[in-house]
Amino acid sequence: MGFRVLLSAPDVGAAEEHAVVEAVRSGWVAPAGPHLDAFERGLAERTGTRRAVCLSSGTAALHLALLAADVRAGDVVLVPTMTFVATANAVVYTGALPCFVDVDPRTGNVDPELFVRAVTEIRQQGHRVGAFVPVDLFGRCADYSSLVTEAERLGVPLIEDAAEALGASHAGRPAGSFGIAGALSFNGNKIMTTSGGGALVTDNESLANRARHLSTQAREPVPHYEHNAVGYNYRLSNVLAALGVTQLARLDDMIARRRALRERYRAAFMAHDGVRLLDGGDDSEDNCWLTIVVVDPAAGWGANDLGRHLAHQGIETRPVWKPMHRQPVYRGALSVLSGSADELFERALALPSGSALDDEVVDEVIAAVTEFLQDHA
Repeated sequence: MGFRVLLSAPDVGAAEEHAVVEAVRSGWVAPAGPHLDAFERGLAERTGTRRAVCLSSGTAALHLALLAADVRAGDVVLVPTMTFVATANAVVYTGALPCFVDVDPRTGNVDPELFVRAVTEIRQQGHRVGAFVPVDLFGRCADYSSLVTEAERLGVPLIEDAAEALGASHAGRPAGSFGIAGALSFNGNKIMTTSGGGALVTDNESLANRARHLSTQAREPVPHYEHNAVGYNYRLSNVLAALGVTQLARLDDMIARRRALRERYRAAFMAHDGVRLLDGGDDSEDNCWLTIVVVDPAAGWGANDLGRHLAHQGIETRPVWKPMHRQPVYRGALSVLSGSADELFERALALPSGSALDDEVVDEVIAAVTEFLQDHA
């Protein structure tokens, strides 16, 4: 069905239109130009890293980061089971095997204890652990206070999938800055957008240079076309980067708008038993990309009931990511599970969270949620 109120529509306007027109008129329409350079500088500054490489997608950023970590065919790469499929697919692009690790039920992010257990079990089975890719789910950073320490102790390269988390932080440190590299996404429904696009961010200059080289078909710097490695057509265009520069300047305001909406949801649900938001009790460092409500059996109704009620009023919702270990394409993959991701998939629902929602629409959504709660009190 068509929805009047979308989950996370792009928040773009006159400023973005002006920037894109300016880029087109400048003649810089290819994957090179001043807007692309400016966007990379801005992203590095925002994420507290030394280098940013703008790419065609967050998936491309993950792929290149894994290659830079020397992940090889036959390696095992640890990935949270609750994530978008791109995290796992990037592993397969390298010829490696994903191993799905379960999550903390409070936050939906990977469980640090299960990560350690997974490394031990995989190595006992004779596999090489090529990397670990924690995901900052729905705009909340994973528990890097534990994960970075454990990854270093175990000798496992950590690559941060921060596709959903630009503008978030953990212990005061920006999302994207943990591990050897971070991957960002600017897809149309993300916290900020370049229509499509992504970026690799890192403190490692040689890693950034290799990613940049591979992203331009690995062309050598000679007059003719010379290639010593297999490369990829992964660079972002200067036109889309112009959109990104403008969006990045508005990022804090867009996060504040989403945070205010989350507080409206929190107030609506707080008096109802068996209902909570997926934030671990503190979302002060989240970017609030999507607000997720989790409904336990004690509530007497299910998340799907609320979803149907809102859909009938033209309001879009969505289940959280179906766990990777339950996806047909990854049937039989290695996994270390606790059941937490399965429970969240059955009990959680993503609510409209976009910063483009105006006050009148927000009031309408909250009224619809309140009506449902009153009917099921």
